[in-house]
Formats: sequence, structure tokens, C-alpha cells
Amino acid sequence: HMFTIADQSFGGFLRGKLLDSTIVGVLVYLCCLIFDIPYAVLVATVVGITDIIPIIGPFLGVIPTAVIILLTDPMKVIIFLICILVIQQIDGNIIAPKILGENTGVSSLCVLVSIIIMGDLWGLVGMLVGVPLFATVIELVKLYLDQRLREKGLPGHAQDFDAQDAAK
Repeated sequence: HMFTIADQSFGGFLRGKLLDSTIVGVLVYLCCLIFDIPYAVLVATVVGITDIIPIIGPFLGVIPTAVIILLTDPMKVIIFLICILVIQQIDGNIIAPKILGENTGVSSLCVLVSIIIMGDLWGLVGMLVGVPLFATVIELVKLYLDQRLREKGLPGHAQDFDAQDAAK
């Protein structure tokens, strides 16, 4: 049962990360079209694919694409970098925590906290496995607590516990 929970958490994280990276790629593509930045499809694809790697991935994608834009149209590189900065701020603070939280079953705050803590402890590997590991631990603790509550004759879920039970 533990492995099923871990599989759901890690699978949900992977699906969420792929969806988030696709959204980032589409947003970059739209910005490139709006501001007439050359090689919009290439730029958006590279940024979207590298966005799969938490924290440093977007920068890994921006460097080579900014060089390509710099070589073809130097004035557009500044616009491109500003667009990327805005997109990454929106993605990192709003979109990614919401998507990853929904796909792993943890809140957006837990997503941010787990990436920061695990990244600090284990570096890049910690950033990659932090959210699903955190989601797995939370689910296992919930199952353990529900089991203990049922053993004591109490409702297994907090939702089943109402004010009348509290009065007893």
C-alpha cells in the first residue's frame, strides 16, 4: 500500500511538472509572437523542456535561447529576458504550486516549502523529489493517524468528526 501511495505522489508530481512546463512553453511562445522575437517555436520548446528541472531549469533554457536571439536580433533579447522574468515569476509563485499541489494532494504552500527545504538539504535531487516525497509522507501519516483513531473507536477522518462528537 505504501508503494501505491508513493507511485501516486510521484506520478502526480511528474504529470503536474509536465503540464506546468507545457504552460510555460506556451506562454513563452505567445510572448515571442507578440514581440516578434525570432525562432519563437525553438525558443519556446527549449525553455519549456528545461523548465521541467525545478529552480535552475528555466535559466538553463534561457541562456542558449538568449544567445540565439542576440545573434539574430540584438534589440529583442532584452524584451525576451523581461518576458522570461515575468513568466518565471508568475509560474514559480502561482501556476506551479497550484498545479503541483493539485496533482500531488498537498497545498501550494507545502509545494514551495518542500522544494526549498529539500533543495537546501539535497540540492538538485532534493528539488526533484521533494514534493512527491513530502506528499507521500503526508499521506502515510494520515493513514497511520486514521488507523490509530479507528483503533480507539474514534472517527477515522477529521471530516467525520463533528461538533457533537467534540462535546462528548
